[in-house]
Amino acid sequence: MTKTQIWSAAFLGIFVILFFLQKFAGTEYGSAPSMGAGMPQQNQANDSMASTEATGDVLVKQFNCNSCHGSDLKGTNMSPALVGLKTYYDRDKLINYLRNPNAYLEEERFKAYKDKFKNIVMPAYGNKDVKELGKIADYLLGLN
Repeated sequence: MTKTQIWSAAFLGIFVILFFLQKFAGTEYGSAPSMGAGMPQQNQANDSMASTEATGDVLVKQFNCNSCHGSDLKGTNMSPALVGLKTYYDRDKLINYLRNPNAYLEEERFKAYKDKFKNIVMPAYGNKDVKELGKIADYLLGLN
């Protein structure tokens, strides 16, 4: 065997060993980039279990809605209030909006928001669990 073949075999052997150690350890790595990308994330089963137990107000904080809409969700100079949403939405429509806010940009209300809140974009939460979005929608629709 040549040195190249020996090094290739050693590298492949180490890779196989690390692969099986990761499988047996049960460590999962997130596929989507997030804060701390590249770092091992908690077991997804534990994450989903924790989020299904979370209430709407807790999820609103986890999704960082307060950073733009204010600590009381009554709006800031960056974004509109989330109080009184039941005037515009039912539960399903609000969940759909949270999943894809860009689909609603042609509504008159959002055209006015575009002028008032420049350079701010509502993030899409299409990658989030619909149950979580449902809890958030229920919570937001209950705000007065």
